[in-house]
Amino acid sequence: MIPRYSREKMSRIWEPENKFQTWLDIEVTACEAMVELGQIPPESLKNIKEKAAFDVRRIDEIEQTTKHDVIAFLTSVTEKVGEDGRFIHMGMTSSDVLDTSLAILLKQSADILLEDIDALIAAIRKKAMEHKGTLMIGRTHGIHAEPITFGLKLAIWYQEMVRHRERMFHARDTISYGKISGAVGTFSFIDPFVEEYVCRKLGLKPAPVSSQILQRDRHAEFFTTLAMIASSLDKFAQEIRLLQRTEVREAEEYFSPGQKGSSAMPHKRNPILSENLSGLSRLMRSYALASLEDVALWHERDISHSSVERVIGPDATILLDFMLGRFTRMVDQLIVYPEQMLFNLNMTHGVVFSQLVLLKLIDRGMSREGAYAVVQRNAMASWEKHLEFKDLLKKDDQVTAILTPAEIDDVFHVERFLKQVDFIFKRVFGEK
Repeated sequence: MIPRYSREKMSRIWEPENKFQTWLDIEVTACEAMVELGQIPPESLKNIKEKAAFDVRRIDEIEQTTKHDVIAFLTSVTEKVGEDGRFIHMGMTSSDVLDTSLAILLKQSADILLEDIDALIAAIRKKAMEHKGTLMIGRTHGIHAEPITFGLKLAIWYQEMVRHRERMFHARDTISYGKISGAVGTFSFIDPFVEEYVCRKLGLKPAPVSSQILQRDRHAEFFTTLAMIASSLDKFAQEIRLLQRTEVREAEEYFSPGQKGSSAMPHKRNPILSENLSGLSRLMRSYALASLEDVALWHERDISHSSVERVIGPDATILLDFMLGRFTRMVDQLIVYPEQMLFNLNMTHGVVFSQLVLLKLIDRGMSREGAYAVVQRNAMASWEKHLEFKDLLKKDDQVTAILTPAEIDDVFHVERFLKQVDFIFKRVFGEK
């Protein structure tokens, strides 16, 4: 069963309630650490834990005056806690909360994206196994090259997504760092124990060194990884679009009952899902560029990055979640036409066997340059005159001086191209 994409689950990560709850968790956990250090009375912590809460509308109302979201949040919380609210945020700076929170939200997002990737990997593997032996023509430069199988094409997609899973796992680790080190990262008014305690309890690691912020190369790696995944989805989607062209029609997107392709032309079956993914991938790459621009900030911090991250954080993660889910269903429902694949393979009159003929002539003693000229001459005649390549070879004196008609026939067996398919599949999927 292919799961629907988890857009609602991903969206909830970025809703104000979850964001502010993450801020509150950081603040309360920091208070816990300060109790351990003897800096806050235990009874004050008890009161904070019992009463600490926030009201999104109240935060928005306060921010209209303060023009500062963290101060507005702290004011809202303190209104509920009372006098002990003075201990909240003690020795901390806004970015201690913002950056540590962002790390948590991105980590939560990465967990969902890893689930999405696993679902896609499973769908591609299943389809690859179904079409391990489905013969088709391979194309280079858009021109017929040599036979492959559709399963081999899918094996490439599978392996690419396996690499992306590794990248996503690494990017999640890279982003899973927090900082509670004060205004310029020097722990001037807060003990490093607080940072270690908060990060450990909230599933992060403390950054070995920070300024007022976590350094944005971490975030750039994360968003660049998302863009790389989206670019592969673009690549896969473009392949489906190419295979669905009327002149090719070797595979196509599922076209559901009642679906319409054109307001003017009732016959149309357009690859709209693939085109949609190709378009969305452009957005994803722009988010990666934006994250790279955020790396270079002034001195210990400016805030030119924060406006960018407020957009690309939710947008990129929600969008890639959608894209992965959409493509997983596309693969699961993909319609494949083996007969058309075979028809297209044969339409070039056998010239795809040219390398086999070349190697056979070389094996029989002809120079490579001479053999290439002979084979190319006959292949070009086959292209131009729509004649069978094999028949032309049998009429060529230079070829028949070396090969008998039976030996020429023996070259034209497509199985020769596919003898290592089992080997490749075992190397990719780990089984025969």
